[in-house]
Amino acid sequence: MTETALTLSHIIVDTLEEKKGEDILLLDLVGVCSFTDYFVICTGRSERTLRALAEEVRLRLKSRHSITARSVEGKASSGWVLIDYGDVILHLFSKALRDYYRLEDLWRDGQILLHMQ
Repeated sequence: MTETALTLSHIIVDTLEEKKGEDILLLDLVGVCSFTDYFVICTGRSERTLRALAEEVRLRLKSRHSITARSVEGKASSGWVLIDYGDVILHLFSKALRDYYRLEDLWRDGQILLHMQ
């Protein structure tokens, strides 16, 4: 990657904020997790919003930074979309599934770098 993982995380956060993502959290997992350095977690109000958030992040990173996702799991219709950029993993949730899975609690050993409610 040409961008550092933290810079990439902030680009994702900025994109989510511009597209009306809610409850955006940037979690530093360096030294806590073996498969990634950062989680970005965001809530979307609807299936349509989740789809728009996922599409905009993927499009912006590819067109402006030549970065493509390693993989994409889930669909907006399921309420959870995971986009894997290696050192940064983006989790887009419906409100109900975010409350159910509570990733913030599961990874509470990580440091919260940013929380936009």
